Amino acid sequence: MIKVRKGNDRGHFNFGWLDTFHTFSFGDYYDPQHLGFSALRVINEDTVAAGHGFPTHGHRDMEIITYILEGALQHKDSIGTGSVIKPGDIQRMSAGSGIQHSEYNPSKADATKLLQIWILPNQKNLEPSYEQIAVPWEQRQGQLRLVGSPDGRDGSVTIHQDVNLYASVLRPAENVTHELKPQRAAWIQVAAGDVEVNGIALTAGDGAAVTKETALKLVASTDTELLLFDLPAAA
Repeated sequence: MIKVRKGNDRGHFNFGWLDTFHTFSFGDYYDPQHLGFSALRVINEDTVAAGHGFPTHGHRDMEIITYILEGALQHKDSIGTGSVIKPGDIQRMSAGSGIQHSEYNPSKADATKLLQIWILPNQKNLEPSYEQIAVPWEQRQGQLRLVGSPDGRDGSVTIHQDVNLYASVLRPAENVTHELKPQRAAWIQVAAGDVEVNGIALTAGDGAAVTKETALKLVASTDTELLLFDLPAAA
């Protein structure tokens, strides 16, 4: 079963400095039909204006993943991390027992576009931690590249949850396949382009909840960038 979450149906706010779409309930956007999926709690598509960003604020007990689509984001946090995140980089911050951080677009001219993802951790009060990797375009081209996993295998960031996260960029007519084991589900988020998932068309901004499927075939119609989450099926 594949249930599509159309991009145009997401929560949407434009604050001038921040234009944001919420796949699931977040902040002032509440939809009881879209509170999350399995361990996936937040997928926000944010466009941050040049010279603006999120001032220092706190989180607890959440795995926060940032995936940059365009531009760059400057990160600082209370455990001493300072970094710049660019397209192809995967950032994982475990808020755990509590962390303060800020995110800022350092450009004076260009907006930054990103996906911010929250995943519920498998335990509370973890020690806060930070990890960042670079995954070049060619490692995602025409394949599903593992970029996040519970054990950090194959050079992926370590997610404190039973979630495998894949990134892919596809040219027109390129396809990839993914097998789902029993008691597993998937969420697909299209960051750019157009793709068919088992014959169902998705476009930029769309997401899809996948349950009770054994395999997925993704075929791009245009240049496409997407994320695929392999997650525990709901009990």
